[in-house]
Amino acid sequence: MDQSGNVIHLVTSAQGATNAALVTFGIYLLFVFFLAWLSSRVRSRKEFVSEYFLGSRGLGVWAFALTFAATNASGGSFMGFPALIYTHGWVLALWIASYMVVPVVTTGLLAKRLNQVARRAGAVTVPEILRERFGSPGVGLVATGLLTFFMFFYLLAQFKAGSSILATLLGEIAVFQSAVAWVAEWQQGVPLFEAAEPDYLLCLLVFSGTVIAYTAYGGFRAVVWTDVMQGIVMVIGVGIMFFLVLQQTGGLGKATRSVAEMTPPDHGEIRIRLTEALDRDVVLRKGAWLEVLEEGRRESMVRTKRLTRIPADTLELEEIPALIVTTPSEIQRIDPDPLAVPVQTEITVRTPYESGAGKKGAYVSAPGPSVEGDVGFLSLGMALSFFVFWSFGGAGQPSNMVRQMAFKDAPTLRRSIMMVSVYYSLIYFPLVIIFCCARVIVPGMEVDPDRVMPETARVLASVAGAPWLAGLIVAAPFAAVMSSVDSFLLMVSSGLVRDVYQRNINPGVSERQMKILTYGVTSLVGIAAALAVLNPPQYLQNLIVFSTGGLAGCFLVPMALTLFWPRMTRAGVVAGMLGGCGTHLLLYILGYFVHGRFAVYSFLGLEAFIWDMVGAGICSIGGSLGSRPLPVDLVCRFFGSVSDSRRNTG
Repeated sequence: MDQSGNVIHLVTSAQGATNAALVTFGIYLLFVFFLAWLSSRVRSRKEFVSEYFLGSRGLGVWAFALTFAATNASGGSFMGFPALIYTHGWVLALWIASYMVVPVVTTGLLAKRLNQVARRAGAVTVPEILRERFGSPGVGLVATGLLTFFMFFYLLAQFKAGSSILATLLGEIAVFQSAVAWVAEWQQGVPLFEAAEPDYLLCLLVFSGTVIAYTAYGGFRAVVWTDVMQGIVMVIGVGIMFFLVLQQTGGLGKATRSVAEMTPPDHGEIRIRLTEALDRDVVLRKGAWLEVLEEGRRESMVRTKRLTRIPADTLELEEIPALIVTTPSEIQRIDPDPLAVPVQTEITVRTPYESGAGKKGAYVSAPGPSVEGDVGFLSLGMALSFFVFWSFGGAGQPSNMVRQMAFKDAPTLRRSIMMVSVYYSLIYFPLVIIFCCARVIVPGMEVDPDRVMPETARVLASVAGAPWLAGLIVAAPFAAVMSSVDSFLLMVSSGLVRDVYQRNINPGVSERQMKILTYGVTSLVGIAAALAVLNPPQYLQNLIVFSTGGLAGCFLVPMALTLFWPRMTRAGVVAGMLGGCGTHLLLYILGYFVHGRFAVYSFLGLEAFIWDMVGAGICSIGGSLGSRPLPVDLVCRFFGSVSDSRRNTG
């Protein structure tokens, strides 16, 4: 602010960002709302429940393929995954390698049989399939509870991703800065919001309001139609970034040689001194670059990890966390922020990486550098585990199962499998290249790694002399986030409204009451997720792996046995779901005690999902063989003739 204000902000000047990016992005959002409105017009002419939650089971090839692909390519793909690539390097190509076969495994394993059983049961949700298959409301309620629990964690990651994208895209725009200043003033004295950064809080409100509104209003068909559009936007955005990053780094070979020279940064703390006292408070923004001088020569560059307020008449601050660059060429290349007042910076604490510290080539070789693990980021056992995790874990996701319940016919399924595989190849391989090269373009993003995607997009567009392009590029990760949030909101609301309220509390509920209740529950779940993520974790990918693994552990093995094994019983399916959930939670609880933070315990060096499947399988089979078989007529409903059922259930 000028001298009439009370606070000086120590920030950089705008670097090419203009209102053009906001206009481009705004056009994209308007089109999303148009599709939601159009969907509501179509839905008004059809039966509410089947149309709202499954689009009347009429998805064709393009709709099924792109809604399946867009839902899986979530904020983890475009925010969490790039953050890991940037932090650990080329080894992430091994980490994500099996994603290209996810469509083949996911749809080939369960889809056709799942669609048949759903139609016979007249089910529109996964818990409803289990309820009808076993003739037990209790089974459906257990499934609904587990689905809601893990889906909520997935929603938290997506809400953080969407808000971070907006905050990065709009950060240098004057209108946005004015709005942030207003929010900063408003949130003071409100305990619930005080701890949140004002730019993140504003973007969280905008994002949550947008996605809740169009999901509640449009239903499943709006989700599918926007997923189709968002799937196209994702490919275009990745393609533009791929071209620009190679152009601006001088090609893949040159960029790789530059990355090979880099050494992982240190994490630590710095002390800041002002050369003169001020008569008003100053604010040092998060991510500010400061130089450390020794005998008049630049000794290092550091980047602040948090927003810091310097009180008036204060000459020296307490230590604050910072990132410390260790690569000599980067130290000389990075420019310090132009500050409103001169400061002196001193490094007081350095904490090197456990693996890869000071090692050139750490980012271009396995196992990749790691802050905590002394064996590196990706051991051979974990690489193999994640190959199984992504390919088979996708088959256990209820969000994928809902889409498999909605395709039109078998030819649609077969054609879509290959389309999605090609689509993923066009997304994930370029992302690995883009964000390895991003280390050359946007240094120091370890201070907030989940923002590396939108920050890279902003810088690429600015250097290309087309700041409006940032709005189009950032629409890609935003599309990925929205396509996941809308699907998961719809799944949670359908589970609560359809499986809990209509099936167990008020079976005679009218269609009008169902509409009102569905809109209300969808909105309340979205609001709860937004409130829960006011103070988000650093890596959203940790939440995504936790929730993805938890859902797959609960549902993959029990659902496969439900669909293909007539001897599966009510006790077996409940034991299987709870066994998978219990194994998953136990490994995370052990991980917390071992690592002192939210992390999984990798028993025998394997990903938790492997043990989740083992636990679910043992409990499912043991529970079924140890309990009374289902009535023959109930088994016949899904497995054929009486003689076949008697022989199979023996």
